[in-house]
Amino acid sequence: MRLAFALEYDGRTFCGFQSQPSGCGVQDALERALAAIAQREIRAVAAGRTDAGVHATSQIVHADVPDDRPLTAWVRGVNANLPPAVAVLWARPVADDFHARYAATGRHYAYLLLARPERPGLMSGRVGWYHRPLDVAAMRAAAALLLGHHDFSSFRAAECQAKSPMKTVRRFDVSASGDLVRFDVSADAFLHHMVRNLVGALVAIGAGKQPPGWIADLVAARDRTQGPPTFASDGLYFAGADYDARFGLPPTRRDPVIVGA
Repeated sequence: MRLAFALEYDGRTFCGFQSQPSGCGVQDALERALAAIAQREIRAVAAGRTDAGVHATSQIVHADVPDDRPLTAWVRGVNANLPPAVAVLWARPVADDFHARYAATGRHYAYLLLARPERPGLMSGRVGWYHRPLDVAAMRAAAALLLGHHDFSSFRAAECQAKSPMKTVRRFDVSASGDLVRFDVSADAFLHHMVRNLVGALVAIGAGKQPPGWIADLVAARDRTQGPPTFASDGLYFAGADYDARFGLPPTRRDPVIVGA
């Protein structure tokens, strides 16, 4: 039986989602917990392979499991075998052709950034940080220039394994509440480090180092060396993925909430 799962996790305690020889990935923790219920080895596949330090509010995963267990075993039972920093939110039976990665038609990320002179304390590791206030209107204007189908080579990590740098950004919102700036971006797919590199460019614009139109120049350059350094992983959240309605999944997008922000 194939199940789809939604997970949330705090990326600070893991070396990324993907399984590692040392067993430090979210995938490793999940597969150990699934195996404890199934009493056999289980392989899990995720919609997005987040890096070390990156969080998730709704990481979508699928796995093939025995059909002789109640659905509650795959939520409460698995959670009982997971470390505190990761939890299953729901599990649903899906068709055999459902694939968490390849069936996804879109993906969502959020980046939370604390913009103030003092570094984060209570929110340390859960938000990025810039040492002074930022011009949100300028960043919003620049983000609008990223909408549509573009070559995002200027925002692609050198080790990125994607076959093409061409991606379609469907949404890029920039908002603020007090000192907390929020970036919400949705696309058909993302390149390695793409969101963190985009945020780095927008922060440079928000800080007044570059005008909003500079972001279009970076896109046109198709050269990663022209952009600013990759921004910290701390504030990045994988916030969900989109799938065809025929799979009958619950809502697959969840926005991050910072208590006390």
